[in-house]
Amino acid sequence: MPLEIERKFMVLNNNFQLDTHKIIDIKQGYIFSNQNKVLRVRITSDHSKIAIKFGEDDIVRHEYEYEIPINDAERLLKVCEGYIIEKKRYLIRNKNLTWEVDEFLGQNKGLIIAEIELKNKKQKFFKPDWIGKEVSHDKRFYNHYLSREPFLTW
Repeated sequence: MPLEIERKFMVLNNNFQLDTHKIIDIKQGYIFSNQNKVLRVRITSDHSKIAIKFGEDDIVRHEYEYEIPINDAERLLKVCEGYIIEKKRYLIRNKNLTWEVDEFLGQNKGLIIAEIELKNKKQKFFKPDWIGKEVSHDKRFYNHYLSREPFLTW
């Protein structure tokens, strides 16, 4: 069963942009979401995917992700009934890992979150100087939560 082991952090400043090797525009919507389960559709310039995520742990979750045709993804976004977020994702290599820094747009403008996927929960990793407080256990920073309760409304 595929697992996603991910930690999330606030970003202190824009210094991460200096080390970025790729920027991806993302639009994603939530067909279904609650505290422990998500059915998401995502469109980027590279691909369109559907993902199912679930689990009780904030850091370790089961994740099934599949490529789908762009036309299907666009239709599925309409089913999301406004539970959509848009963001720019900056990819930053860090030794054998990659930081994904999401700069949120629209009603989540001003929020910048860094994520790192790990091989196990106790894996050590380097935190650049632009990494701030860990928010892995704060559900308000989950993308599906931000689609319902945007950052600008907090």
